[in-house]
Amino acid sequence: MWTEKLSKYDGKFFLKNDAQTSGNISISRKFKGVVMGIDASLRGTGVAIVDFRETQPILLFSKRITCQSKLSFFQCIDQIFKTVSSILQDFSIDHAAIEQTVYVQNYRISHILGSAKGAIIAALMNNNLQIAEYAPLRIKQAVVGIGRASKEQIKRTVCNILKIEPAISYDESDAIAVAFCHAWTSKCSR
Repeated sequence: MWTEKLSKYDGKFFLKNDAQTSGNISISRKFKGVVMGIDASLRGTGVAIVDFRETQPILLFSKRITCQSKLSFFQCIDQIFKTVSSILQDFSIDHAAIEQTVYVQNYRISHILGSAKGAIIAALMNNNLQIAEYAPLRIKQAVVGIGRASKEQIKRTVCNILKIEPAISYDESDAIAVAFCHAWTSKCSR
């Protein structure tokens, strides 16, 4: 009865026999597409583009958008917007995922992070991308399995999964983790 019901979901779900469960039927869903993951910050925004169309995720691009301290707040916002817009012109992206701003008691920091995130969202919306937002604890849980994982644990995990050298910045590995979280936990598919 459930097999018939689940098979009617337009390919969003499919049934497979799992050899480890002695022939039991399990429900599985596989995201396929290219995701831009973003870890927003004023001075060091992480951007990563990960391809999930194959069995193994492939890192297509990662960058830390660095805004030097000599730049004003408004120059940083402009640089973030222009850099993200430029990256979007170079890649065919299906989805964008961004880390939620964590609760900050300091109004000024909250304003700065919100402004940087706004510049990123404007660039993404300018390119008609679907945007998903994930809480930091959810990202860490999805990628490392521990909601309180350290930046080092996240970096080591994403580098192991992608089979790349850990020469990337923490901002880049955080952005990759956001893309992983989207691909592994979202309800949307390409």
